[in-house]
Amino acid sequence: MKLNARDAAAYFRKPDPQGTGALIYGQDAMRVALKRQELIANLVGPKGEEEMRLARLPAADLRRDPAALIDAVTSQGFFPGPRVAFVEDATDGLHDTIATALQEWRPGDAQIVVTAGQLNARSKLRKLFEGHRSAVAVALYDDPPGRDEIEAMLSQAGLKDVGRDAMADLTALARALGPGDFRQTLDKIALYKMGDDTPLTPQDIATQAPTSTEAAVDDLLNVVAEARAQEIGPLMQRIEAQGVNPTTLCINALRHFRQLHQAASDPGGAGSGIARVRPPVFGPRRDRMVRQAQAWGAAKLEQGLGVLIDTDLTLRSTARVPQMALVERALIRLAMLGRT
Repeated sequence: MKLNARDAAAYFRKPDPQGTGALIYGQDAMRVALKRQELIANLVGPKGEEEMRLARLPAADLRRDPAALIDAVTSQGFFPGPRVAFVEDATDGLHDTIATALQEWRPGDAQIVVTAGQLNARSKLRKLFEGHRSAVAVALYDDPPGRDEIEAMLSQAGLKDVGRDAMADLTALARALGPGDFRQTLDKIALYKMGDDTPLTPQDIATQAPTSTEAAVDDLLNVVAEARAQEIGPLMQRIEAQGVNPTTLCINALRHFRQLHQAASDPGGAGSGIARVRPPVFGPRRDRMVRQAQAWGAAKLEQGLGVLIDTDLTLRSTARVPQMALVERALIRLAMLGRT
């Protein structure tokens, strides 16, 4: 039986205890691993592996010993309770082995959970599970998680009181991050909010969301965008002491000012433009960038981007120039341009 996205989400949360098993496949190995982990946990419970009710069968081992799958499915463990035989990284080469196990399966046997990479429509494994009466096939695509899936993940992390703005930020974050990084970020937020009964806010998310640059670089770019030229020198010394590469600093500045230009050029206004920026920005940093974009305007930001592009080209050329000093001069020029 083939499950669509909505039915699959419900199945992972509450799998059929009488089912024969499931095939989970997709291009993103982390997404497949997380769903497999959720499914097995809901089948055997939190102590399933500890009580040896979970048998792991890597595909390579199963190719050498095909009978191991039937042994794992039919053997009775010392502890009572549901059991799972998990086949990892399967391919169509294991079709006959898995088909035999499904055919021999009887009520009370271990459920067969199989994971695989991307399988095309002609895959024998796909056809095997899609055509089975009591087994399911679930395809996982690279689409970002929907609201229902995010809410389920929040519930698992113990985060229940989530405001509308916070949910919007989490949805944007889920689009920007991979599934593993997003789950890890939710765990960090849950730890951060432990013992705090107040609603989750965008500020809470901003403190835990991964950032692409060092805090000192972010401080410097905000100083430049807010035309505070007198503060650039001390921050540059701090950044140079941290060992930041001049080219990296210039690239980060280009990214920041391109985001501001995108926001300032948006027909819906700077706020709508910032909401479309990828990777997304959150909380106070988002509000700050909206104010920066409004203060500069699209035309002036285009001039600023020209300064940064010229600087980047010089850094990448064969010209022998003091590179950090060149970047500092460009940032001062930008800050002075922001004052006009």
